[in-house]
Amino acid sequence: MQFLKSLKGISIIVAGVIATLGAVYWLFNSNMLVSEGEYESDITIPLEMDIIEPTLMYGMVVDSLHMTEGVVKRNQRFTDLLSDYYVSPEIYQQLHFVPRNIFDFRKIAVNKKYTLLSGRDSLKSAKAIIYEPNAIDYVIFHLEDTLLVEVCQREVVTQEKTITGVIQSSLSETIEDLGITHELTNRFVDIFAWQVDFQRLQKGDKFKMIYEENIVDGVTIGVGKINGVYFEHFDNGYYAFPFDQGEGLDYFDEQGNSLRKALLKYPIEFTRISSRYSRNRFHPVRKVYRAHLGTDFAANTGTPIRSVGDGIILEAQYKSNNGNYVKVRHNATYTTQYLHMSKIASGIKPGTRVRQGQTIGYVGSTGLANGPHLCYRFWKNGVQVDALKVDLPPSQPIKDESRDAFFQTARGIADRLDRISFPEVADEEEVIASGR
Repeated sequence: MQFLKSLKGISIIVAGVIATLGAVYWLFNSNMLVSEGEYESDITIPLEMDIIEPTLMYGMVVDSLHMTEGVVKRNQRFTDLLSDYYVSPEIYQQLHFVPRNIFDFRKIAVNKKYTLLSGRDSLKSAKAIIYEPNAIDYVIFHLEDTLLVEVCQREVVTQEKTITGVIQSSLSETIEDLGITHELTNRFVDIFAWQVDFQRLQKGDKFKMIYEENIVDGVTIGVGKINGVYFEHFDNGYYAFPFDQGEGLDYFDEQGNSLRKALLKYPIEFTRISSRYSRNRFHPVRKVYRAHLGTDFAANTGTPIRSVGDGIILEAQYKSNNGNYVKVRHNATYTTQYLHMSKIASGIKPGTRVRQGQTIGYVGSTGLANGPHLCYRFWKNGVQVDALKVDLPPSQPIKDESRDAFFQTARGIADRLDRISFPEVADEEEVIASGR
């Protein structure tokens, strides 16, 4: 009897255990808890870690490398840039066989940037060298195992901008107030050089301009196309409309006449005229009155001097009074001369053909001169004349077959310029200008 009671007690305990296990199983498999996948996600311990992005330069990971930046010094050769680093003899040998159409080692220039990437080993093993001739182009020389040369270009972003100003004193001061680059100033002056005397602007003259800026990596590197200009001088309005009728971009007025003459008006970047053409001028060195059959442009030593037109070099030499000078025959009618150069540009010698705008020398004070300047002389039919007053034939006007397209383009540009407001002049002593 006692045995049966004990057996019954054990049965109850076993049944209780089974029931408990069943309940637990039911709980874990019922909707009272989350699903299997959700449960695992909730109980997973989060793993925190920093993801370090590799540093990329010129398309290469450079975290483990040493970087040296510099500029080419005078008389340095390309191989001199590698002299403090280990480069295998095989790579040096391969450098001698790089085709000139890929890279011409003779053309590395002073003050151009280079970057050298090397290992952190005791030999300072050169991994790559990058040469940058300008802000857009760069050439990568990979120097490991075998030579690999990559010719690359950065992306250039073009942004259109507008600018407007009212002159209260001088163009140069207004330009400085606007923060306009010298490049844009000179392009602007060249367009209207034969319509407007920029040395004799008056207070109240004003201008509007639509132009493009070229930007690389967020930095402005230069001016692109000028898309339209309006200039008001002595209450006379002048428009300039760009148009290409198959022979390159040129600028025209409202009637389709070219604003460009056969020759540039200024042989140098826009600057101050220190002495004009005169039949009786007091010579600053000789201390006597004598004819000065040229125009003097004050400028810093080393400022580039440009040929005002296509032509052939007649003379390029030194003479005691003229100093270093160049003389150019443009055609049977016109000849120009450029005096007192600090030096004559490389390759400029008698018989050489030059293009309009090409640099032929640099401002100096050689010869009979008491300071750095350019003396510019001009001959018409063998007679010296005032270069700033000579009447030159204009370039070709809009052709008949291009007139409809031109006038449609011009109307659109004029409408855009007319919608640009001039800044209000709040103070007569203040140069007011605005740009965006």
